[in-house]
Amino acid sequence: MALSLNDIRLLFERYGELAYSGEPVTQLEHALQSGALAEAEGAADELIAAAFLHDLGHLLNPQGETPTARGIDDLHQYFALPFLRPVLPDAVLEPIRLHVDAKRCMCAIDETYFGQLSADSVRSLELQGGIFSKEEAKAFLRKPYAEDALRLRKWDDRAKEQNRATPGIDHYLDVVERAMRKHGKT
Repeated sequence: MALSLNDIRLLFERYGELAYSGEPVTQLEHALQSGALAEAEGAADELIAAAFLHDLGHLLNPQGETPTARGIDDLHQYFALPFLRPVLPDAVLEPIRLHVDAKRCMCAIDETYFGQLSADSVRSLELQGGIFSKEEAKAFLRKPYAEDALRLRKWDDRAKEQNRATPGIDHYLDVVERAMRKHGKT
């Protein structure tokens, strides 16, 4: 079953006010901030849509607040893909799929990155397989959309600021719709 724009809106209406895993923002605020950061850096619609939707798996498979504290990796990076694949191109889907591995890679290639992670990101890193080896990081960097996933990861890490002003959900649903139309997916 494919998710429509209305389905995505309903997910955010139903679950968007849930806390974002121990951070000072909600799931919706995190999504909006991620999209706004992508947009501010001049990303294409597809990558802005990926930034906005990258954690949709948390809403499709709710595990309660801060599941990592209970040792749960909800595999959110994969959970939304079957529902989005019929309506969105790989330029949106692959950065979503790869954003967790991008964190694992960033820890391996940037010695300052791990120290910038929130407590929940550190817990989830361990549950998600830990820091990549140098070889794993090199292999990751050769994948299609790896660079987009690294950009998305950086926005994801910064999109946790309380009371940050962003455009609203309608703005980002319009971006998602443009990505769908551009690729003949509507």
